[in-house]
Amino acid sequence: MKLPTKSFSIKQWNEDDMPRKKLLLKGKKALSNSELIAILIGSGNKEESAVSLSKRIIASVNNNLNTLAKLNYTDLIKFKGIGEAKAISIITALELGKRRRLEKALLKPKITSSKAVFEIMQPIIGDLQHEEFWAIYLDNSNKVITKTQISKGGITETLVDIRLIYKKAIEFGAVGIILCHNHPSGNRRPSGADRQLTEKIKIAGNTLNITTLDHLIITQNNYFSFADSEIL
Repeated sequence: MKLPTKSFSIKQWNEDDMPRKKLLLKGKKALSNSELIAILIGSGNKEESAVSLSKRIIASVNNNLNTLAKLNYTDLIKFKGIGEAKAISIITALELGKRRRLEKALLKPKITSSKAVFEIMQPIIGDLQHEEFWAIYLDNSNKVITKTQISKGGITETLVDIRLIYKKAIEFGAVGIILCHNHPSGNRRPSGADRQLTEKIKIAGNTLNITTLDHLIITQNNYFSFADSEIL
C-alpha cells in the first residue's frame, strides 16, 4: 500500500536544514540565498523540501538575485510547489530589497569613486530593458546636487541633447557632472558613438567651466568608467 505523501514543512526538517533556527542562532548573514527564500515559502512540494525547491529556483537564474527579481508571477508558478501565495511572497521580498537600495541611492552623498556612482545609479537603470541617459550634477565639493534623466531610448541607443545637459547644470549651479547610461545587452564596453558623445559633452562643458568628471556605462552587475580607464 502506498503511503500518502505531503509537503515538507520547516518544522519537519533536520536541525541542519532549518533556516529559521539557523538565522536565530547564527544571524541572517549566515544564511544562503536559497535558505532565505526557503523561509519565505515555508514548505516545498511532495518530493522536495523548501530548501531544495529554493535551490532549484535560484539555480534557474544562475544564482543571480537581480535576475530572480525579473521573474514575474507566471514564471514563478511554473515551479512545482510554488503557488500564488508563495510567488507573491518572493516578488514582494525582492521588490522591498530593491526599494531599500533605491532609497539609499536617493541620498545626496559625496562622490569619491566610480563605484559610488554605480551604487547610486544601478538600482535606477541597471535592470532596464531599454537605454536611458542620466546626468549627475555635483557641487564644488563633489557632493550630489541632483540627478536627472536626460533621455530615454530603445534597446540599443538613446539620443542625447547636449544643450539640455548644460541647461540643467546652470539651473542647478553645478560645477561638475557625471554622465551615466545603461547597456541592456550586458556589454559594458563603450561603443564608438559613446566615446564621441562623451568627448562632445566634455568640450561643451569646458566653455562653461563645468567639468565632465566621468561617464559610466552601467549593466546589471557591473560598469565601465571612462575616468578609471583614462579615456576621458
